Amino acid sequence: MKTSFPTDLFNKVQTPFYYYDTAVLQATLKSVKQEAARHAGFVVHYAVKANANSKVLRLIAEQGLGADCVSGGEIQAALAAGFPASQIVYAGVGKADWEINTALDANIFCFNVESKPELEVINELAAQKGKTANVCFRINPDVGAHTHVNITTGLAENKFGIAMSDMMPLIREAQSLPHIHFIGLHFHIGSQILEMADFENLCNRINELQDMLEKEQIKVENINVGGGLGIRYDDPDGHPVPDFKAYFDCYAKHLQLRAGQKVHFELGRSIVGQMGSLITRTLYVKQGTAKQFCIVDGGMSDLIRPALYHAHHEIQNISSQEPEEVYDVVGPICESSDVFGKDVTISKAHRGDLIAIRSAGAYGEIMASHYNCRPLPKGYLTEDL
Repeated sequence: MKTSFPTDLFNKVQTPFYYYDTAVLQATLKSVKQEAARHAGFVVHYAVKANANSKVLRLIAEQGLGADCVSGGEIQAALAAGFPASQIVYAGVGKADWEINTALDANIFCFNVESKPELEVINELAAQKGKTANVCFRINPDVGAHTHVNITTGLAENKFGIAMSDMMPLIREAQSLPHIHFIGLHFHIGSQILEMADFENLCNRINELQDMLEKEQIKVENINVGGGLGIRYDDPDGHPVPDFKAYFDCYAKHLQLRAGQKVHFELGRSIVGQMGSLITRTLYVKQGTAKQFCIVDGGMSDLIRPALYHAHHEIQNISSQEPEEVYDVVGPICESSDVFGKDVTISKAHRGDLIAIRSAGAYGEIMASHYNCRPLPKGYLTEDL
């Protein structure tokens, strides 16, 4: 499946903007549901932080996925989009009281708790409402992932989660608190992971922890393995839908589940990443001393990943069929890091050409800012144009 760009319609829309190919999203959701359904007890939650465009959220909710939220605002957005509260999980290392109260009022499925003080606050706030909060503990399994250092989250010393050595005492405390119901364990080792061996290592660590808990007669109803499955930024048309079969099969093969246990997944980037492109227009083609610059009207305020992570995105000139030339594709922001790609080969660029920055459906529109007093980019689904 190759994304088709309706450039005639794009010319009627103010650039820069995000284009979301609905056909790619639907194909991705179909694959996720089919592959997860092949394994009993597998439950998929969409990680809202990847893309919270209201229309995208509604399409995902309509397919029956749950929601993984990391803020009170995301909980509100998920509920507004039609995600059932009974399928919402809430993580985050710094949950404010109003956010906890929002989740309690909505009766969400569970809190993924990341510290002892947080557990105590949830118990206190639940008591004020006469409610009992379901909690899973986010455990740092000390499992590394082959990904960027800024998106690795499962190591022992990290702001996220609870050390394995603290797991047992916290579970015992949770069992003693009157307004807390301990229902499981939560893990997340990082993002943009393409090597199944990383997930296999996580399974092995979970198996060890489960054996330890069983010796203490502690039953775990739910295992939440987080997300982390990556996408092929280097080949969006060749790999528009990630290999969900290999992903779910890895957990089915290596995770030693107990009778009746459910496994929860929190997939974000792999669901929405390939459907999206940042569409920007060429302002100027500038000849430098040794380089050509394609200066576009989109910048790091619209898509920060290249500046923040040195992330690679495929870049295409979708207005030109001329022979290819080499450019540095840069934006208008007054920062030297406002660069989408260096030494990029695209069809010869002219003023007014539309440039598509691919694989931008995740952590694109949602991370946009008003820096330089620029307006936020809008997001359009295929049917909106």
